[in-house]
Amino acid sequence: MPSNYRSFRKSVPWLILFLETVFIILFYFLFSGYNASISNISYTDFQDVNNMVIFGFGFFLAFLKRYSFSSTGFNLLIIVLGVQCSILMEGLLVLLLREAKEGDLKIITTAVVSMTAVVISSGAVLGKTNPIQLIVMTVVEVIVFHASRWINKRFLQVPDNISMMHVHLFGAYFGLAVSSRFSEPSPRSEKNASTPKSYLLSMLGTLFLWVFWPSFNSVLADADKTKAIYNTYFALAVSAVTAFTLSVLTTTDGKFRMTHVHSAALAGGVTVCYAAESIDYPWIAMILGLLASLITILGSFCLQRCLNPALKIHDASGVHFTFGLPGLLGAVAQVVLLVIKKWTVLPSLGYVVMIYIGAFCLTISVALITGFITGLILNFKLLKIIPVSKYFEDHFYWEFPHLAVGF
Repeated sequence: MPSNYRSFRKSVPWLILFLETVFIILFYFLFSGYNASISNISYTDFQDVNNMVIFGFGFFLAFLKRYSFSSTGFNLLIIVLGVQCSILMEGLLVLLLREAKEGDLKIITTAVVSMTAVVISSGAVLGKTNPIQLIVMTVVEVIVFHASRWINKRFLQVPDNISMMHVHLFGAYFGLAVSSRFSEPSPRSEKNASTPKSYLLSMLGTLFLWVFWPSFNSVLADADKTKAIYNTYFALAVSAVTAFTLSVLTTTDGKFRMTHVHSAALAGGVTVCYAAESIDYPWIAMILGLLASLITILGSFCLQRCLNPALKIHDASGVHFTFGLPGLLGAVAQVVLLVIKKWTVLPSLGYVVMIYIGAFCLTISVALITGFITGLILNFKLLKIIPVSKYFEDHFYWEFPHLAVGF
């Protein structure tokens, strides 16, 4: 290995131990004890979200044939570190703003939900970042996301549950901005590819996410959790059906493509997240699910051929059309539904509409700017511990009895 790359063994363990020591010290000063206040979040709700983020996204990103160990393993690493950092950020904001402290179960659930942004961002740079870069990106993104969310809540008066649903937009565009600072892999590279076994493993992650997404959209709902569950399920069901339909119609041989189902089946859950608890009729959620799947598949077709080559952004796992575009559609749909529902009721409707538009525009802007800066930081020589030739390979990080070619 070239001498200008630092030793993996001499850097990663010490960075993890340093961060964990800092976290323990900060927990000692910020949290005097457990807060057992009554919360509308049950352990079952927390368990569903935790399973979704760890199992679902861990397997969802395991589609590269030589990077499955790293996809699932590093996903667990950044989540457990990021959740601690997220809880500390919540505690710090409560201390500085002198707000009432919420129950611990809600705090940890909110922290797990916020980690969705980091996991989505890691998907955009999948296989190109080493553990040190992932850890640094996680800490920076958690801090910036909480700052963005605090601005939306404090100055734009966006409800807490709605501001948290910006995780999809923030994670997608933060990840794309970071990815823009990494070199594109060679189109002929066999490592940046999948096998039937690796894609089957990744499809298992999609099924986990699909099953638990209603809990994700309803866990922080203030008004009607049941309505949020129903609407999310209807949107997911229609987006999955539409994915199968469009897959046959858009392929040259008229066969299903696993890549279409893998991404578009989840699009309905992403799109409906903003308005899940306020949609009164199931057919509205179903239309959103159909449009979400449509924009995901057609968006991937157009972006991969037009936008990505022009901007030189390599989106490793397609987070833009899996989470970014459906998130944008959901943000616009929320505004449209608000206008229709409150047209004759709310005198200051225009002001409220501008607030919601400003909120997701601010989220995207902050994500792009800070993601670009983070990408520059991650490419400093100090953080680059592997050569580009070792991208998309597990055996640089994990023990194997032999080189798992075709793994």
